[in-house]
Amino acid sequence: MSFPSRYELELGLRYVRAKRRNSFISFISLISMLGIALGVAALIIVISVMNGFSSELRERMLAATAHVEVKGYSQGDTSPMNDWQGIAAVLQKNPEVAAVAPYVQGEGLWVNGEINKPSLIRGIEPVGEAQVASVQKHMKVGSLDMLKPGEWGVILGVDLARGLGVRVGEKVALITPQGTVTPAGSVPRVKSFTVTGLFEIGWIEADSRVALIHVADAQRLYQLGDAVTGIRVKLHDLMKAREVADGWLRTLPGGLGVSDWTTQNLSFFKAVQMEKRVMFIILTLIVAVAAFNLVSTLVMVVTDKEADIAILRTLGARPGSVMQIFVVQGAVIGVVGTLIGLVLGLLISFNLDHVVGFIERVFGVTFIDKTVYLITELPSKVLASDVTTITLLSLGLSLLATLYPSWHASRVNPAEALRYE
Repeated sequence: MSFPSRYELELGLRYVRAKRRNSFISFISLISMLGIALGVAALIIVISVMNGFSSELRERMLAATAHVEVKGYSQGDTSPMNDWQGIAAVLQKNPEVAAVAPYVQGEGLWVNGEINKPSLIRGIEPVGEAQVASVQKHMKVGSLDMLKPGEWGVILGVDLARGLGVRVGEKVALITPQGTVTPAGSVPRVKSFTVTGLFEIGWIEADSRVALIHVADAQRLYQLGDAVTGIRVKLHDLMKAREVADGWLRTLPGGLGVSDWTTQNLSFFKAVQMEKRVMFIILTLIVAVAAFNLVSTLVMVVTDKEADIAILRTLGARPGSVMQIFVVQGAVIGVVGTLIGLVLGLLISFNLDHVVGFIERVFGVTFIDKTVYLITELPSKVLASDVTTITLLSLGLSLLATLYPSWHASRVNPAEALRYE
């Protein structure tokens, strides 16, 4: 089928604009157009939200974790890393590495009066930590530099501090499982800390469980001497974390384990990707239903225009020419519907925070509960590849829907159509 000629285009567009004798056909055409528009808009909005959710959560996770972590292992259990300076020097030779920092990690129980909260204790070197993670950007009060060796200061997540009922400058006790041996037996070690800062990443797992202390204090607290738990590594390109980690697994000395941010949260990100694919398929059905509704619309138009088709045929119009007239008409409905949906979807996606905020205020509902969704706001990230795929999919389905009605129009018998005219 060749490209439509000028008269085929003009006649197809006239059929779209013309007021038909049967107003019901005009109504069905409008419904088909709006159905395609709503389907395209819904696809763009939902896929953008899924992209934003994945990207936002990844960024917030990486604010508290590193791209790659190298740990000491012994018989399957975490063990102290003694010669960590030499290992750090080896890691820094990789051109993909931007920064490295040692850390000490352990468990503890914070106690304030009758309130107690379990926590992940992370000993950090403030300067190095600021280079490998972005927690400094999420400080609500104070800064990482306020952690000084020997001063026993602690920076708490805001939810952890709120749960303990402590503020900056107040004391809080930490009980660690590494006990102190006494004549009466082993007793838990208790140490008093001063709250020097608060951070809020927006990821509930970090804000409610993580406490940061100086690495030297952590070494003394967990009786590690000069050893550390591991080394945190930041790469120039976080998407190369798996490749770099696999390379280190083959080249680093035995007794070391390597993990990256993709494997640490693998099940979660796989679930997000699976949900994105399922939502794409489900919402594509909306566009497909609207496109198939276009089939019934064009069939009714062809039936209504049988006399016009017969006259065109008697004037010498070829069957292929008649077919292209109705392809143009259906394509116009599909293109206009797709463009309306594209504009609507992009407008809502780029202004989603305002739209969601307005709906929440009007109806008194909360869409995002951070205890459930791990983040505090509904993010949106529009990718050109997704928008292009959705647009081409809608246009393709719309064009496909025009083929049968157009072919049916080309098969109209002029003598039969004009018999009762």
